[in-house]
Amino acid sequence: MENPLFLFPHLNISSLKEKTHCKVMKSTNKEETNKEIKTRSKEKRNRLSLLLQKAEFHENVNLEKFENLTKGSSVTPEEAVRWGESFDKLLSQKAGLDAFTRFLKTEFSEENIEFWTACEDYKKNRASHQLLPKAKTIYETFIRKDAPKEVNLDFQTKEVTTQNITHPTLNSFDAAQAKVYRLMEQDSYPRFLRSDMYLDLIKGRQHSGHPALRRRSRSFTFNEFQDVQSDFTIWL
Repeated sequence: MENPLFLFPHLNISSLKEKTHCKVMKSTNKEETNKEIKTRSKEKRNRLSLLLQKAEFHENVNLEKFENLTKGSSVTPEEAVRWGESFDKLLSQKAGLDAFTRFLKTEFSEENIEFWTACEDYKKNRASHQLLPKAKTIYETFIRKDAPKEVNLDFQTKEVTTQNITHPTLNSFDAAQAKVYRLMEQDSYPRFLRSDMYLDLIKGRQHSGHPALRRRSRSFTFNEFQDVQSDFTIWL
């Protein structure tokens, strides 16, 4: 009886302490796991709620933007019908150009018509000293890689344009402008003629529906980039 703990191992206090400690640890770990699961679930619900709110906000902004663009049109059905004769006739009339620009804004692709318009304005310069700063502004806004309103140009056309504007002339953007013109004529113009906006114009009523939104685009106006910071390495 000198060694009771040895004779009766089930009464070993040390062993009982270890078992109790293991049970406590398992219970604590289980509670922590449950807390982590609840926390992650709550975070997921919060993120989902924020995403839904953000999507609803952008949808409301886009619809409001579209409705504002279609208000106050004074175009006659006869004028609108003539726009359907050719893309050139559409752009040659201010009302047609404005209507087409409004349509491109609903598709988030207004950079194309703004680039074309900027090139038209550029070719009206008569003072040679104005060519370089205006060419730089157009390049930085529409041509360079990752430009705020970069237009879709193939590599060769972009390279030719970049070389042309190192010593700019009135024709420096002709190749790029022609590419963008054909892109709009073959792609955007047919969709414009099929759009509810145009069909309502030739029927003599304002459009009240909501268009299908196509893609996002960095939306800035040309005048906002008059003071743009240039990458002067191409001008050296």
